[in-house]
Amino acid sequence: MSRISSKTIKRFLWIIGTIFSVSFILLSVAFAKRESLMKFALNKMLKKAKDDYDLNIVIKSAHLSGMKTLHLRHISVVPNHRDSLYRADELAIKIKILPLLWGRIEIQQLDMRQALLNLTNINGVKNFDFLFKKKKKSNVQSTIDWSKLVGKLMDNLIDKIPGEMNVKNFQIRVIDDTLEVALFTQFATIENGILQSTFWVNKNPIPWHLNGLVEPSDYHLKFSLFADKGKVELPYIKQKLQLQLNFDTLSTELKKAERSSGEFKMYGHWSVTNLGINHAKIASTSLVFPNIAIQSNVFVGTNYFSLDSSSIITLGKAKFSPFIKYTITPHKKYELKLQIPTTTAQTLFDAIPTGMFQSLDGMKVEGDVGYSLDFLLDSNRPDDVKLDIHTYKNNFKIKQYGAVDIEKIKYDFTYLPYEKGNLVRPIQIGADNPNYVSFNEISPHLRNAILTSEDYSFFTHKGFNEEAIRKAIATNFKAHSYKRGGSTISMQLVKNIFLNRQKTLFRKIEEIMLVWLIENNRLVSKQRMYEVYLNMIEWGPNVYGIGEAARFYFGKHPMQLNLGESIYLAHIVPKPKAALYAFLSDGSLKPYLKGYYNLIGGLMVRRRMIMPDSTNYGFYQVRLKESLRRTIAATTDTLQVENGLQELNPESLDFLEQ
Repeated sequence: MSRISSKTIKRFLWIIGTIFSVSFILLSVAFAKRESLMKFALNKMLKKAKDDYDLNIVIKSAHLSGMKTLHLRHISVVPNHRDSLYRADELAIKIKILPLLWGRIEIQQLDMRQALLNLTNINGVKNFDFLFKKKKKSNVQSTIDWSKLVGKLMDNLIDKIPGEMNVKNFQIRVIDDTLEVALFTQFATIENGILQSTFWVNKNPIPWHLNGLVEPSDYHLKFSLFADKGKVELPYIKQKLQLQLNFDTLSTELKKAERSSGEFKMYGHWSVTNLGINHAKIASTSLVFPNIAIQSNVFVGTNYFSLDSSSIITLGKAKFSPFIKYTITPHKKYELKLQIPTTTAQTLFDAIPTGMFQSLDGMKVEGDVGYSLDFLLDSNRPDDVKLDIHTYKNNFKIKQYGAVDIEKIKYDFTYLPYEKGNLVRPIQIGADNPNYVSFNEISPHLRNAILTSEDYSFFTHKGFNEEAIRKAIATNFKAHSYKRGGSTISMQLVKNIFLNRQKTLFRKIEEIMLVWLIENNRLVSKQRMYEVYLNMIEWGPNVYGIGEAARFYFGKHPMQLNLGESIYLAHIVPKPKAALYAFLSDGSLKPYLKGYYNLIGGLMVRRRMIMPDSTNYGFYQVRLKESLRRTIAATTDTLQVENGLQELNPESLDFLEQ
């Protein structure tokens, strides 16, 4: 091996010495001129804030101590033609030197005294809308790499979290028209990575605390929010959204973040104890969740955001594995998977807070159950929406019913229909009602027409028609509004018999659970369920049950209904109060219904319920009862169809093609 010559060594040492000398000279000049450099940088920042964001920033005095700490006094930030945004008597910021070599500004220490952050939204005018100001678009088209963008934003956020902090007398005030929320802290400190703070909300005498661990260099943050006594309740949410939300302790932790295989990954954990929720659209009563925890692993790719399937949701002792993915480009995709591994059934029922599903309160079960959901909607192909639902059970049995006996459908009972919150009248479902008709006393034409229009697979499905739900999702997505639902006869029956009339999120979930319990455990026969359904649904103003409906419209017993009358009665089930608008004054049907008759009749032929018919499947045989024709005659034959009944195009009813 050749030796390095002494001449080469001397040359290398000379280069190192020169670099050191030049660096020392530059640092000396920078130190001597630091005030001038600082003022130049500040002025440049103030000009950019004014030019780009219309922010008027005033700083009465500024000076440096050493090379790293900037001291500012009497600062104010006022957006042009807006309320004052920020002011502080004193602000000192100490910057880390080493990261500057890589162009990153990391705050080492922050001191702030007598400060106010004032966020206002009055009559639609916000003093913080500059944050959402868009830069002028370039003619050059570019694709956003969301993993890099989110990673950069998180880096900037982490860099601005100080390693050491001392804040005194700081207030955050939010004014949203007539709503006002104020948070005031006498002190908030970060020392050796430990965050401690005490603050008051709207002058409430009970203080809140936000404590935790701050290790920004390791991408590790951990916070807990709690009150000295009682619960933390968020007043702004209560006033703005009429949502009462409170809890004992809310904890969150960002454990780590990393970049891997084109993804930016964040691993965290959330938990809340004794979460209380009260909102009319969520549930009819106040709900309390004793323990909720989420191990959340969020992955951001070049064109998507996802909650990875390695995430775990814990509710009580029950555990769920969710997967959520939102793909942005080249077109939007929505994916959802939920896996509940087979577990003790009582564990799942015990995880349900009291009052969430009132009919199930106190229910005791045995055996094991599991559940899986797989959903995919591609906005470019909404008709190909994917929905796969599977439930698993092993030796599952109901040992004790809850607040409601869900087997009561098997026996005679009283149905109580409500309209706009008021009881219409009690309807006896059983022999005590002279209009009650058994299954075999109802015309097969009527039974088959209702099945065709409402739920053709009723006798074969287990409470849910996944194909109908898929078609409903696709239809509503394309229309950007709610056009149709995917309810089965089982779901309609459960909703009307067991559940209150309030339309809430959890009532819909309760409906699904009740249907599953009844159908999957064969608590009631399909024939009995269909018989009860036909005898209790509304067929017109104060007309309930097929016995009343057949007599009201046609003066017949349900067994005497012909094909045309049966298809008409199937037609009015979704809009019973508008039923008479389908008739002309002579008692015949209006021509616009021919399309519906041909569609339903054609489907019944295809399913071998009836023989082919070239005369519109009984359309011309329908004649309204004479006494009701006088009601129709009081109006003109050209009366426009109201209450949502419009001329029917067979193409608009393609959902019946199941």
